[in-house]
Amino acid sequence: MLRIYQNTYRRTARKAVVYSATKVVCCNHSTLCNITSNPRRTGGAGGHWEQHSNGNNRGHEEFLLGGNQARGWTIPPNSRGYGMLVVRVLKGALKLRYLVLGGAIGGGVSLSKKYEDWKEGLPDLKWLEDALPQGERWSQFSRNLIEVGSVVKNAIDIDPKLKQLGEDKLSEWRSWFDNRLDDAIEAADYQGTQIVETKEDIKAKTTVAALGISVDESRKKYDKLQSQVETLQTEIMNVQIKYQKELEKMEKENRELRQQYLILKTNKKTTAKRIKKSLIDMYSEVLDELSGYDTGYTMADHLPRVVVVGDQSSGKTSVLESIAKARIFPRGSGEMMTRAPVKVTLAEGPYHVAQFRDSDREYDLTKESDLADLRREVEFRMRASVRGGKTVSNEVIAMTVKGPGLQRMVLVDLPGIISTMTVDMASDTKDSIHQMTKHYMSNPNAIILCIQDGSVDAERSNVTDLVMQCDPLGRRTIFVLTKVDLAEELADPDRIRKILSGKLFPMKALGYYAVVTGRGRKDDSIDAIRQYEEDFFKNSKLFHRRGVIMPHQVTSRNLSLAVSDRFWKMVRETIEQQADAFKATRFNLETEWKNNFPRLRESGRDELFDKAKGEILDEVVTLSQISAKKWDDALTLKLWEKLSNYVFENVYLPAAQSGSQNSFNTMVDIKLRQWAEQALPAKSVEAGWEALQQEFISLMERAKKGHDHDGVFDQLKAAVVDEAIRRHSWEDKAIDMLRVIQLNTLEDRFVHDKAEWDQAVKFLENSVTTKLVQTDETLAQMFGPGPWTRFAYWKSLTQDQQKRRSVKGELDKILKNDVKHLPTLSYDELTTVRKNLQRDNVDVDTDYIRQTWFPVYRKHFLQQALHRAKDCRKAYYLYTQQGAECEISCSDVVLFWRIQQVIKVTGNALRQQVINREARRLDKEIKAVLDEFSDDEEKKAHLLTGKRVQLAEELIKVRQIQEKLEEFINSLNQEK
Repeated sequence: MLRIYQNTYRRTARKAVVYSATKVVCCNHSTLCNITSNPRRTGGAGGHWEQHSNGNNRGHEEFLLGGNQARGWTIPPNSRGYGMLVVRVLKGALKLRYLVLGGAIGGGVSLSKKYEDWKEGLPDLKWLEDALPQGERWSQFSRNLIEVGSVVKNAIDIDPKLKQLGEDKLSEWRSWFDNRLDDAIEAADYQGTQIVETKEDIKAKTTVAALGISVDESRKKYDKLQSQVETLQTEIMNVQIKYQKELEKMEKENRELRQQYLILKTNKKTTAKRIKKSLIDMYSEVLDELSGYDTGYTMADHLPRVVVVGDQSSGKTSVLESIAKARIFPRGSGEMMTRAPVKVTLAEGPYHVAQFRDSDREYDLTKESDLADLRREVEFRMRASVRGGKTVSNEVIAMTVKGPGLQRMVLVDLPGIISTMTVDMASDTKDSIHQMTKHYMSNPNAIILCIQDGSVDAERSNVTDLVMQCDPLGRRTIFVLTKVDLAEELADPDRIRKILSGKLFPMKALGYYAVVTGRGRKDDSIDAIRQYEEDFFKNSKLFHRRGVIMPHQVTSRNLSLAVSDRFWKMVRETIEQQADAFKATRFNLETEWKNNFPRLRESGRDELFDKAKGEILDEVVTLSQISAKKWDDALTLKLWEKLSNYVFENVYLPAAQSGSQNSFNTMVDIKLRQWAEQALPAKSVEAGWEALQQEFISLMERAKKGHDHDGVFDQLKAAVVDEAIRRHSWEDKAIDMLRVIQLNTLEDRFVHDKAEWDQAVKFLENSVTTKLVQTDETLAQMFGPGPWTRFAYWKSLTQDQQKRRSVKGELDKILKNDVKHLPTLSYDELTTVRKNLQRDNVDVDTDYIRQTWFPVYRKHFLQQALHRAKDCRKAYYLYTQQGAECEISCSDVVLFWRIQQVIKVTGNALRQQVINREARRLDKEIKAVLDEFSDDEEKKAHLLTGKRVQLAEELIKVRQIQEKLEEFINSLNQEK
C-alpha cells in the first residue's frame, strides 16, 4: 500500500525512504515508524490516516491505502487536473510552513543573541525597556513568533548566510520528495498493479481525500493566507527597521562615548581641523583689513572691487540682488534706503546663505523668514551708522553671500545720487553722497558698474557725468540699462539702441548691458524676476531685430559673468603691484620703530590693554594685603571727617549752650539716638566707601613710582578706576547692621577706665582745637589782617572790615563782663551795641551785629571748652565717685567718649566689610569695566594714545595686510 507522510519538523532533519511492492513509506527519521492500532482519522477511497511514533517521541501522520485498494484502485482520468492543482497548493503550503517556521525560530534566536551582545557593550538602555522586551516578556515574544510562524512568510530578515543555507536545504528536500514519489509509483506499476494514473493524479486524489475540500475553496484559502503573510511580513519588517535604527543610534553614541572616554583618559586635546578658505574669502579679508587702515585711498589701497553707482531708485540695488540671487536689501517707496556703503562678497557654495562680517549667524536665503530678518538687520545697521543728524554714513557694512552658481566678486553698493534734497535730509546730504561716490570711484583699479534707469529720460541722469569725470576713457566702466521692459513701451526704440551701443552718452564703457530688475512687485522672488527677464528678452521685438544688440549683452546672468570676469582680470593684473607697495611700507615703518623704540617690542592696543588689565587687577589684589591697623586709621579719619560737623553743630554746641548739665545730657541722648537711627549709618557707609576709594587710588599712585612703570597706561588706568568706583556701591544690608551696632554702643554712658578717659579728653581737645582754628580763619576773613601782617605785607583794611572790628570791640566787652553768656544777644544788648557804635559814627543794623556775634561767640565758647577739657584731664577719679554731681562739669568729655566708641566699632565693622566683601565686589566692577572697554575700540583708541601706540598699530596692521596678500597671491597662482 502507499503511505504519504506529512512532515511537521525543520527542513534540516535527516530523511529516509523504505520501498515495498505495495506501499511507499516516507519518514523523517533514521528508524522505521511503528503503526499505531488506532487510526486518527479516515480518508476517502478506502484509505485512512494513522499516527506514527518512534523511540525519540517524535511523530508524524500517514495516509494508508488498503492492500486491495492499493493493488486494484484506479483514479478517473478527469480528476487528474484537479489533483495537480491541489498538489501544487499542498507543495506551496509545505514550503511556506517550513520556511516560516525555520525563519521564525532562527530569527528569534538570532535577534535575542544580537540584543544581548549589544546590551553588554552599550551604555545604560533602561529607556528602551518599553521598546525591546526582556526576560519572560522576551520568551513570550519568541513563543508568539513561533505561533505566527505557520502563517508568516519571510517574517524576519535573518542572517543572509543562514537564509541561503535554508533555501539550499529546502530545494534539496523538494527534489528528494519528487524523486522518491516517482520511484514509488514506478515500483507499484512494475509489480502488476493496474494503476495507470500519474503521480500528479495520486497527489491530487490523496490531497482531496485527506482535506475534504474542493479546489476553489483551497485556492481561496491559499490567496487569503498569502495576503495575511504579506501584511504580517510588512508589519514585522517595519518593527525590525525601527529596532535597527535604534541599534545604529546607540552604536554611534557608544562610539562617541568611548572616544570621549579615551580623550579624557589620555588627556589628549583634539586640534580643530583647519578649513581651507576660498580665494574670494581671502580677498575679502584683505579688503576688510584695508578698510580700517587707509580709508582715503591715499597710499596703498588700490585693490579692485566692483563699485555700484547710480541715481536714486535707478535699480542698482535690484541689480546687485539679481547678481546675488536673493532679495537681501530693505525696500522703500521712493525714500532713500541705502544710507551707508554695503560691501557684499559673493562666493560659490553648496548652500545659499548670508552672513555679516562681525556676526556668527548665518541667514538661510531659501527661507522667507531668514530673508526678512536679514533685511531688518541691514536696515538697522544702516540707521545705526548714521549719527550726529546726518543722513548718510561712510561706515561700511560688510557681508558675505554664498550659494550655488554665484560668481565670485566683491561689490560695494553706494547710496543713490540725488539731485534734490527733502526737508528731512541733512543739509550736506547731496555733497556727502557725491564725495562718497567719487571716493570709491577714484580708486584706479575699481570697476565702476554704472546703473542707468531706462524708464526715464537719459538727460535727467546725474551718474553718467560723475562716472565720466573719474573714468573718462571708460577702461573700467560697465554700463547697465535697467527697466528695459518699461523703456520698450515708453521710450523711442532708436534712442534705446543708441544707449546700448554707446552712442548717446559721451561717457565711454567697456560694455553695455540691458537687464530687467522686476515687475514693480515687492513680493516677487529672484527666481520669478529672472524668469520674467528671460521671457521678456525672448519675446521682445526690440532685442530680436538683426544687428540691434548681441545676445550676450542682455540678462542679469550675462552681466554677472562679465563683471566677474573683468573683476578677476583686474585682480590678477594689479595684486602683485599692491603687495610690493605694502612691502615697502612695512620696511619704512620697521625702520622708524627701530630708530625710536629700539628696546621695545611692537605692541598694539589690544596687547597693551591686556597688560594694563593685568596690572590693574594686581593692584586690586593688593587691597587685601593692607594691614588691619592701616584700615582702622584710614576709616577713623574718614569717619570723623564725615561726622565732626554734625557732632559739633547739631549735638555738642546746642547741648552745651543749654545752660545746665542735666539738660545737656538729656539733649545729647535724644539727638544721638535720632542721629543713630537716621543719618549715622548712611554717613558711615559713605565714609567707608570713600576710604576704600582713597586707599585704592593711593595704591595706583604708588605703582606709578615703580621703576618698571609704563606711562602709556596711566590714562587708561585712571579711566577704569574712576568708572569702577562710580559704579560701585556698598551693600544695602550693611546700613541695617551698622544701625544696630551704633545704637547699642551709644547706650553706654560710663567711661570704663582711666586710659579711655584720657583718650576721650585728648579727642575732645584735638576736635575743639581744630574747630578753633577754623573759626580763627573765618574771623580773619571777616576782620581783615592784623597789624603785623598789614605792616609786613603792605595791606590795609576795607571799610566793611573796619566796621566789623568796631562791632567786635563792643561784643568783646559783653563777653568779658559775662563769661557764661548765652549764645544769643538780647534786644537790650543789641540796642546798646548799636548806640555805642553810632557815637563812633559807625552805623550798622541789628542783623549786621548778629552776623558778627556768631563767630565771636563761637571762638569764646571753644576757648572755654578747651579750658574745661584741661580741667577734666585729672578729674577721672572724681567723676567715678561723684558721677553727674561732680564739681567739675565733664559731660562733654563723656559725649566725646561715646562718639569715639561709636567711631571705633563702626570702623571695625567697615574694615571687616571691606576685606571680606567690598574689595571683591570692587574687583568685579573693575573686571566688568575692563570687559566693556576691551570691546570698545573707540574707547581704547582714546585712552591708549601716543606715537609709540600709533606707530605699533600701523606696523601691525601693515604686516597683517601683507601676510594676507601673500597668502592670497600664492593661492591665486595655484589656481592658475
